[in-house]
Amino acid sequence: MKNTLIAIALLLVGFVGYRLFFSGYEIRNPNPAGENIISFGDSLTYGTGARPGMSYPAQLSLKISLPVINAGVPGETTSGAQARLEEDVLSRSPKMVLITLGGNDLKNGLSKESAFENLKAIIERIHDEGALVVIGGIDVPLYGRGFGEAYEELARETGSVLIPNLFDGIMGHSELMSDLIHPNGRGYTIMADKFYDAIEPYL
Repeated sequence: MKNTLIAIALLLVGFVGYRLFFSGYEIRNPNPAGENIISFGDSLTYGTGARPGMSYPAQLSLKISLPVINAGVPGETTSGAQARLEEDVLSRSPKMVLITLGGNDLKNGLSKESAFENLKAIIERIHDEGALVVIGGIDVPLYGRGFGEAYEELARETGSVLIPNLFDGIMGHSELMSDLIHPNGRGYTIMADKFYDAIEPYL
């Protein structure tokens, strides 16, 4: 019996250690400065495929009873986002910045290394403003080119909150998609729920 208890204790210690080592990291700016919640990204932020008022930022705004600025541009790449970061984010007193970027780099066959260098630069500039960053990751089966793992590494390296895969539970479900890439309003509801869960501890 004693040996069994010792074995169970060792397993528990090992499991907790594993979780801390692989999942635990310090979030930067957990008490964020600034005034505004800004959704910064591509068509997934803009709301392509949904009726007006059904983008994820619009639905998230209703859930938290606070304004959420939609700074999404369809077709946006990480380099394009970097070019408009000052005007669309930094000049708007960001408190929390919710990012959906990288999907078009992946779709267009652009370099993973360049995409994540751009993302890191974007996140570091936002963090320097005192804002919290939430990364909405993309992990496309078979065609992901390692982007899913790269989002995890980026979040850990920069101290950002991570949603590992925004498409989880949405892509592949025709009732939630407007086309092969973009959710419909119901799909964006799920996305809004994921962002809500990510930011709720910091509101």
